[in-house]
This record gives sequence, C-alpha cells and structure tokens, in this order.
Amino acid sequence: MKTPLAWLQLTREKIRLLVAIAGITFADILMFMQFGFRDALLNSSITFHQSIQGDIFLVGKQSTALIAMDRFPRQRLYQALAFAGVKAVHPIYIGLGMWKNPDPARQANRLFCKENSQIEPKQEGETVLECPNTRQIMVIGFQPEYALFDLPAVNERREAIKLTDVLLFDQESRPEFGPIPQMYANGQVVETELSNRRVRVGGIFALGASFAADANVITSDLNFMRIFPSRTLNEVDIGVVQLSPAENAEAILLAMRQYLPKDVWVLSRQEFFSWEQKYWKESTPIGFIFTLGAAMGFVVGVVIVYQILYTDVADHLPEYATLKAMGYSNSYFFLVVLQEAFLLAVLGYLPSLFVANILYGLAYKATSLPMIMTLSMALQVFLLTLIMCILSGTIAMRKLQEADPADIF
Repeated sequence: MKTPLAWLQLTREKIRLLVAIAGITFADILMFMQFGFRDALLNSSITFHQSIQGDIFLVGKQSTALIAMDRFPRQRLYQALAFAGVKAVHPIYIGLGMWKNPDPARQANRLFCKENSQIEPKQEGETVLECPNTRQIMVIGFQPEYALFDLPAVNERREAIKLTDVLLFDQESRPEFGPIPQMYANGQVVETELSNRRVRVGGIFALGASFAADANVITSDLNFMRIFPSRTLNEVDIGVVQLSPAENAEAILLAMRQYLPKDVWVLSRQEFFSWEQKYWKESTPIGFIFTLGAAMGFVVGVVIVYQILYTDVADHLPEYATLKAMGYSNSYFFLVVLQEAFLLAVLGYLPSLFVANILYGLAYKATSLPMIMTLSMALQVFLLTLIMCILSGTIAMRKLQEADPADIF
C-alpha cells in the first residue's frame, strides 16, 4: 500500500483523466444548478413572509399560496384580539396589478419587447402593434400607522405612503419594470400607471423577486383599495397577530384553533413559512423538475465514471491477474478501485464548486433570485459525487472479480 497504485493508474493516461474530470465536473455543475434553483425557489417564496413581524398568522381556509389567497372577514382579527396575551392584530392585503414601465425608451426594455413579441408584419406597409409595456406586479397593502415589516426603508417612509396614490418600489425587482431605483436616486419624480391608476413612487425598499412575483410595491391599505376598487377593507388576505412578550405562543395558538371559526387557518410563524414552501415544492411541477434534473446529473456522472473505471480495469487486467496469482485478494483490488473513485470525485468536484459559484452570480443578475452557495448544499453535492463515483467503481469491479488468472495467461 506504500505504492500509490490508484494515483499512478489514473495519471498514466492523462487525456483519459482530464476527460473523466470534465465529465464529473459537468455532472456536479448540473446538480449544483438544479439544487440552486430549487433552493432559490423555496427561499424567495418566503422572503416576504419573513419580513412580517408577527407571531401567529391567519389565512383563508382555501388559500394555497401568496398568489392564490382566499380572503376572510376582518372580523376574525377582532376575534383574535380578544384572546389573552394578544398585543395587536393587523390586516395585510395582497393583489396583482399591471405595472407600466415609466421609461419605455430604455434599451433593455425595447430588447425585452422585441424578443418576446409574437406580432410580425405579414406584408410590407402593414401596421404592427407595439409590444405592451406593462408587466404584472405584486401589490402589498397595510396600515402605515404601524411598523409591521422588518424593512427599515419601509418603516422610514410610512408617512409618505399615507398620501394618496403614493407607494414604495422594490429595488430588487427585475429590470423590465424600469430603472425606478436610479430615477428615484437621481431626484426624478417617478410617476407611472398601476392597474390604470396614476401612482407615484415615494420611496425604495429591498425585498427581492420570487417565482410568484418579479417585482413588489408596498402602499397603504387605503391606496390599495384605490388601485383595486373592487376590494374592500373587510376582505383580508393575511392576518398578523402579535403577542405580548413572555406569552406562551403555543397555548394561544391552540386556543385560537379551537375557538375561531373554521374558515381560517391559524398558523405559527414557522408553519406560515412551511405552508408557502409546500405549495411550490409539492403542488407545482417546478420542485419535481429541479429534483429530476439533479437526478439526471447524478446518472450522467455514474455513466461517465463507470466508463472511465471500467476501461482502466480492462486495460490493466493482465497486471491485476498477476497480482491475483501472487495472492492479492479481491478486497485489495476493490480498495484500489475505490481509491481511484475517490480521487476522481475530489478532482471533479473542486472545479465544479468554483464554476457553480460563478454561475450562481450570473443567475442572480439575470433573474434576481437568491442563488446562494450554502455549506449544506456544497456538502450534499460532494456526498452525491462520492456515492456516484463509488457506485461506478463497484460496478466496474465486477469484471475484475470474474477474471481468472489461469484464463488470462
């Protein structure tokens, strides 16, 4: 074992080694990207939820996610306020409106329209309709008298959104909505249309895009009703319950579930997060697609490593037979192949980790989704890489175990 047999066999054919490393790196990058998008989906889906300062949350019984809320009567909040230990209750209103880009001449927006336009002239001189300059945006309404969100920029501008048709714009929104942060920072008056109503940007905050919404705006509950005139203040999307310090949250939660009418879900803070993530993970094809993509990357890696190790075993079969005739056991050869598999796993994993970090940054710039390399993800992919290589080595060993020195010589 003092002779590094596994390393010498791998490095003997350098081109083959480079091809093996490239194959494993590709498979690892594929898994990194699939897991990255999956985690970005789940994390971005609860960014807004995490910003709400509350202990217990009420949502309509038929609600499935933030984009599909079942409104419930505001009376439920007053009923929740009657429980001992409840300090305050707050309604939140959620709606999807059509945002008009206030800077249609921006080149990026023109390119976006051109790339996505399905209208082409059929003959010379025919009039072509312009690409619509509106996109769907999530509108969030709340009572600005209270600092409900853990967003300093929102809390600082609560007085501003009390004014008629004034709202705050999410600076982490996708660029197709216009260069709102730059225009506001330059002191320009930013006015545009939201669901055919003239509105003005009165501040900037940072929340981030998600799979549910490419952009967000926050305004007062009264302005929300002006934007959506068919809605009323009695129709609540999310009820936020804040408890007094040192109260037993679990006991109050159980009491509310028992005594409140059954048209609302009563959720703890963590249950509120899990409720949203469960929808995207289980009720949409997105979670399945990303998991399937990672599985395909794993399979590709197994095939590539198997081909490399099988070829290596086949090429050195006479040498293995000689050692076998000298008394070396199958376990020794299995250990050598496992060492090769481990070396391939490490050599293929390290460049994939570097490249994946670069791709995460590019994906964040392109989609505004929180693509972040975490320690748990890095360890997960490394473990899968080890399993992938060890599994391939185990399969490749079958040829060596079946070989008889007498047959070879």
